[in-house]
Amino acid sequence: MVDGTTYALYAAGITLFSAVCAEWLHAARVERVARLAFGASAKPAWWARSAPTLRVLAAGSLAWGLVLLFFLPPTRHDRNAGASSSVTDPKHVLVVLDVSPSMRLVDAGPKHDLSRMQRAREVLFSFFERVPFEQYRVSIVAVYNGAKAVVVDTRDFEVVRNILGELPMHFAFKSGKTKLFDGLTEAAKIAAPWNPDSTTLVVVSDGDTVPATGMPTMPESVHATVVIGVGDSKAGKFIDGANSRQDVMMLRQIATRLGGSFHDANEAHLPTSLIGSAFELEGESPLRRLTVREYALIAVGTGALVLALLPLLLHFCGLPRKRARISAAKQPNSRGAQLASAGEIG
Repeated sequence: MVDGTTYALYAAGITLFSAVCAEWLHAARVERVARLAFGASAKPAWWARSAPTLRVLAAGSLAWGLVLLFFLPPTRHDRNAGASSSVTDPKHVLVVLDVSPSMRLVDAGPKHDLSRMQRAREVLFSFFERVPFEQYRVSIVAVYNGAKAVVVDTRDFEVVRNILGELPMHFAFKSGKTKLFDGLTEAAKIAAPWNPDSTTLVVVSDGDTVPATGMPTMPESVHATVVIGVGDSKAGKFIDGANSRQDVMMLRQIATRLGGSFHDANEAHLPTSLIGSAFELEGESPLRRLTVREYALIAVGTGALVLALLPLLLHFCGLPRKRARISAAKQPNSRGAQLASAGEIG
């Protein structure tokens, strides 16, 4: 079956061939009156000699872009951001969120006056504000004494905002120890059917009772992992007869074994460089981020602009400079004609 790209190439080839034949016939006709049109040199201005080539290339790119846009699948436009993302090749953000009772302890934030969950919410909101949210589908897995998928593949930021609010999600689990690896296992199951390198995994926890072994293997769809720690890592708080604090060493080890990055977000938000690296927003040429649709739009816009402006430029700037001065002198409204008329009258 012939796809849209092949049809676009066929259309571009036929248009290029037709345009070359038309320019050849046009050049033969212009050659007959070249001296009359351009003067003794029989040539137009130096830049105007490239007009045939520009017309041929512009017509070919216009035909290629229009036909390709006709066959491309539809895109979904975000009302708020005004950007589009393909419905056939989505990207994903998969958040594993620790909702254990220890996340309710108040020792987080720059002033240590926020609960760990409140700080996690602030960090994630800041995170999503710097990520092109309209291009991603967001999934959230809640973790306590087990793991539950709260939402899978949503594009509605209000749903995410509500989940990250004051919902007491720990009541959905039986009391016990935090099993962060259960959340990673659930995340791996969710991400398994997704396209390779389409998912960024974000883990938010204080690191309580994380075992040193049993790390689940992430599927090929996960291309980057960011582990975020919240809670005071120096002075902990007592809960259930134990001193709870952010286990930086354990969270850093998890990030290393997952091939990702760790950031202690208890007092500082995620750096933009870390987000850019995780989402490939930096260090990559802007041209490589363009999809086939953007290239088609560029081809259509460039081709139409050249075909629209070239006749005007040829009309006003296409003659050699000497010939242009002679033509201006022969105009009835020119200064030379007015002086000549005044001499004859005198």
